[in-house]
Amino acid sequence: MTEKESQQRGLVPLLVIATAQLMLVLDDSIVNIALPSIQQVLGVSAVHLPWIVNAYILAFGALLLLGGRLGDLYGRRRALQAGLALFVVGSLAGGLSPNSAPLIAARAIQGLGAALVSPNALALIATTFSERKTRDAALSLYGAMSALGIVVGLLLGGVLTDTLGWRWVFFINVPIGILVLLGSRTLVSAGRHVGSLDVRGAVLGTGGMVALAYAITRFSEDGFADTIGLGLLCAAALLLVSFVATQARSRTPLLPLGLFRDRGRAGAYASMLLMAIGPMGGFYVVTLYLQQVQHYSPLQTGASWLPFAAGLVLGAGLAPKLLLKIAPRIIAAAGALLSAGAAFWFSFIEADTNYWLHLAPAMLVLALGSGLSIIALTQAAVYQTKEQEAGIASALLNSAQQIGVALGLAVLAGIAATVSNRHAALSGEAQLVTGYGSALVVAAGVLVAAGILAAATLPSRTAVEADAPAAAAVH
Repeated sequence: MTEKESQQRGLVPLLVIATAQLMLVLDDSIVNIALPSIQQVLGVSAVHLPWIVNAYILAFGALLLLGGRLGDLYGRRRALQAGLALFVVGSLAGGLSPNSAPLIAARAIQGLGAALVSPNALALIATTFSERKTRDAALSLYGAMSALGIVVGLLLGGVLTDTLGWRWVFFINVPIGILVLLGSRTLVSAGRHVGSLDVRGAVLGTGGMVALAYAITRFSEDGFADTIGLGLLCAAALLLVSFVATQARSRTPLLPLGLFRDRGRAGAYASMLLMAIGPMGGFYVVTLYLQQVQHYSPLQTGASWLPFAAGLVLGAGLAPKLLLKIAPRIIAAAGALLSAGAAFWFSFIEADTNYWLHLAPAMLVLALGSGLSIIALTQAAVYQTKEQEAGIASALLNSAQQIGVALGLAVLAGIAATVSNRHAALSGEAQLVTGYGSALVVAAGVLVAAGILAAATLPSRTAVEADAPAAAAVH
């Protein structure tokens, strides 16, 4: 087979993985744009409205570890296909929902499907693409889709809600999901591995993740003094400590603790958590600023983030080439510091800040740094894992990212609200801008911490240098 034929043959699997990840991530933001219309048409109460978003985030974030392990045991392609089917069913049910209760249940089904698809899509990259160049390209595209989906969701949500109605933010997933499901037959799965599911570990781990994710959503809604949120946080800590203790003794652990013995991999997970807090929390704050201070419409807000999309594409395209020559720790740290500089630049916003001179350049740099760092962290986390542990290694990375996004929203939104309330004497817009600026300074600090952590823990050798000993041993 010629190189050209090989590339063409790999195009469909590449599109399948990229589209699956894009579909899952954009669902985080596409529904946000439609919430006012959903509330008006279905008569959803203010108490229940956030759960249309939270039900998806909770199920997605809490079940990722289980989804990754199921793929390791029973076949990743099979797990991905089951997840896609659930996601399509949940999307159809969401679009047909007559009131808030079935809509929230449908969102939870979507989240369950996403938890099966996301870690197994990432793990399938290693088994589907044997050539290093193609595998790096797939990894780059996967990383870009993880962040680009949020921008696409804002744009698509605005267009669909303004034209066809809110139900189409769900219906749009049905034909796309079916096409991805059909295309998934081209993915190469390693099949199932010997072993059994650690049921006790699954219950403890999933329960702990549910409690943690629910606590974060409570804090984002009611502040960090919320007693229910604090109780959930304590329950999460107890369950997750018990989970770790059972995994250390289990013969077939849901989470092989040996994954954390690799300093670079453990550092990649922790750095990814911080990287998700900074850019995604900053994304949320600046989106609020554009709508509440600059008075952008939902569609204008989505369009205004196009420089962010361009920066992601640029960063994700550069990262694989740079990683062949430069160590992951340098790429990840440099990307995090670039994003930190952009977040700090954002913090100087005022009520009449110019979009083209201030906001657009900062968006581009924020995304460029994020794209570089995320690809480097993904490579450090999932490369050179054992075949039977690739799914759970991928799930851990996805979990760190999902928890980081939720924390970023909760922490930065809480800081913005607290600081704004302390400056009640200021006019409405100035009061809001003060809170947003303070939150963005915190985002910059978190990103600096991510850069320092990445520089201290990630591998100091390039991927080519790391692969060389293994290749020499084979020959």
